[in-house]
Amino acid sequence: MNDHERAIAITVKTAYLPGRSNPEENRYFFAYTITIRNNGKRVAQLLSRHWIITDADGNRQEVRGEGVVGQQPVLAPGESFEYTSGTFLATPVGTMKGSYQMIEAEGDRFEANIPEFVLSFPRTLH
Repeated sequence: MNDHERAIAITVKTAYLPGRSNPEENRYFFAYTITIRNNGKRVAQLLSRHWIITDADGNRQEVRGEGVVGQQPVLAPGESFEYTSGTFLATPVGTMKGSYQMIEAEGDRFEANIPEFVLSFPRTLH
């Protein structure tokens, strides 16, 4: 099986949520919206996720679990799935990266890598 037949495209948008954050207590909440698109030629289902979340001090959390937001979406070729979730950091900047564990309808398992993205508290210039 060629990689182009398993083309899972992942795009990410992030947002800092001040209403859920408390900078005085070093709690910064970030939302992220992920779109997973099946650009391949076969049906694929997302089974589980693995995240590596790192704050600006180098503290690292690993998160593993079934599905995303309580779902294990099945994507036919050309279909996409979008969801929003979030995480707390102890610093105003950090990164996330990881992978989704996928399975094709034929039973072949593979990983779809999630490229590293930045979570950043917005700065204002005066």
